[in-house]
Amino acid sequence: MKKSLIVIFSVILIDQISKFLVKLNMTLSECIPVFGKWFNILFIENNGMAFGWEISESIWGKLILGAFRIAAVILLFILLKKLSDKDVSFGPLFGISLIIAGALGNIIDGMFYGMIFSESTFYNTAVLFPEGGGYSGFMQGKVVDMLYFPLFTFPQWVPLFGGQIFFSPIFNIADSSITIGTLYLIIFHGKFILHTIDSISEKKQEQQELKNE
Repeated sequence: MKKSLIVIFSVILIDQISKFLVKLNMTLSECIPVFGKWFNILFIENNGMAFGWEISESIWGKLILGAFRIAAVILLFILLKKLSDKDVSFGPLFGISLIIAGALGNIIDGMFYGMIFSESTFYNTAVLFPEGGGYSGFMQGKVVDMLYFPLFTFPQWVPLFGGQIFFSPIFNIADSSITIGTLYLIIFHGKFILHTIDSISEKKQEQQELKNE
């Protein structure tokens, strides 16, 4: 469990440091080229979905998404603890830890950023702990995204995709952690996942049978 907690803490720390640096030093839509045209730091904010996708700006939409994420993290923590107690190898625990860390990273944005930052604009960078208070309330903050990999643009003659950028989402370290953790579990520990699902299903059936008796 200690190794898992180290992974979770490390990812959250890197994620939050990167977001603070961008939020405090870049204006909205400001772009910093890193490696040619295919990797840029491009600052945007969204209302909570991964990879820059948007949800409703309503308070209820943000609260529902936040509650769903918190519930998912709690369930994953319970699973992580149970697997750790069973002395499961660190491989599956590593993947689950990455997913938990990514989810927590974006939860922190939504929960607190609106309270501790002034609003970022196209002309001004944000201020940490502004005198007049933050740009919104608890659970109403926006998620900071900045990683942009426009690897190439499809030629105009390509059907459906002509002129479009390949891989246009803008995301953050937390999103990457969730994606890497999920792919890692599927590719390297697919059998373990299926076995775990089967075990849970069997326990539920046994409990149902006992209730029926």
